Amino acid sequence: MILFHLSVLLITGLLFGKLAKKFNLPNVTGYLLGGLFIGPLIGLTGYHVIPEVAYEELHAISQIALGFIAFSIGTEFQLSYFKRVGKLPIVIAALESFFAIIVVFLVLIAFGNDIKFSLVLSAIAAATAPAATIMVIKQYKAKGEVTENLLSVVAIDDATAIIFFGLFVAIAKTIGSTTESSVLWMVVKPFIEILASLTIGVVAGFIISYGVRWFTGRGNRISLLLAILFLVASLAEIIKGFAPDFEVSTLLACMMMGAVFTNMATEDLLDTVMYLVDRVTPPIFIMFFVLSGAELQFDVLLTVGGIGVIYILGRVAGKLFGAYLGAEIAHASPNVKKYLGFGLIPQAGVAIGLSIVAASIVPEYAKEISAVILSATFVYEPVGPLITKVALTKAGEIKADIAKQKMSH
Repeated sequence: MILFHLSVLLITGLLFGKLAKKFNLPNVTGYLLGGLFIGPLIGLTGYHVIPEVAYEELHAISQIALGFIAFSIGTEFQLSYFKRVGKLPIVIAALESFFAIIVVFLVLIAFGNDIKFSLVLSAIAAATAPAATIMVIKQYKAKGEVTENLLSVVAIDDATAIIFFGLFVAIAKTIGSTTESSVLWMVVKPFIEILASLTIGVVAGFIISYGVRWFTGRGNRISLLLAILFLVASLAEIIKGFAPDFEVSTLLACMMMGAVFTNMATEDLLDTVMYLVDRVTPPIFIMFFVLSGAELQFDVLLTVGGIGVIYILGRVAGKLFGAYLGAEIAHASPNVKKYLGFGLIPQAGVAIGLSIVAASIVPEYAKEISAVILSATFVYEPVGPLITKVALTKAGEIKADIAKQKMSH
């Protein structure tokens, strides 16, 4: 039956992706809606297209998808790129990610939510969906310093988000831990886990870098990448088997693997490998997002209304403040200070992936976290690009005549 379920996920994603395009919505929104349709919506009739017992088997898709997402983010970490763009986008990305987390966390705590739940949910707030912002920039041919810096910030935003997520989740895991450990170990442990994750990523990155030079065939190269990706993902489980209280982050490891590879590979080799990745990943991502939507439960959605509003508004407030503060510290122009933050509102793939990781950290809140993040995605994805367009128009980087022409079409 597992093959039948995989087929259902793919067919649903393809059909709803096509439907989303008809309404000028991102593909990911269509995939999530498709998941909602075959999951909770049809489930209201009492019939389950995919039985609940099958979701556990299908979670391997999520692990593979997350590995590829993190690896792709890591490949954006070229040292030559950072030397070229300077410190401005790095400072902005770090601060807007950090304050998105802090604002959401403080507001959740202020409204009486559990500290562990608040830490894990707020840790997801840092992630941004770069595809939606880039789509607006390309569609309206935006040009200028806000656009240029915005592109740099969204390119590294998910990397800073994963790093902060790793740190905050590691802290959350130490809260309420039943194992006897010293206060010093509780403080040091999150950093050791992050360091271990990055070390695994460095080793995996070296293996990939030398392996793709040894294996010259395209099929062999993508097979090697898949093998190492699977190995990195399984190492987290293997290590947990020996040390149940110690957990490495697959996301951080895969991101570091991508970062090492991109800095060791020649431009031609990097382009070839990323071309192969782009050919392999579409069906994996389709299944991943449809599955995410299918697992959502309407009854849980109704109970997290207040938390959802806190998350959506708190994240936007944190992003805007952090981006402004980062631009101020890095001595950016008034236009960058005023408008860049508005291009960081969309949130989709990485956030959904992080919510799946988060659910394993606080399983008692798994349904609530998934419901909040998916609800937020449905708000951010249609609204975010529109706000980006307005901000870039006000910054004078989208010509009014082009905007009108696109609107008329």
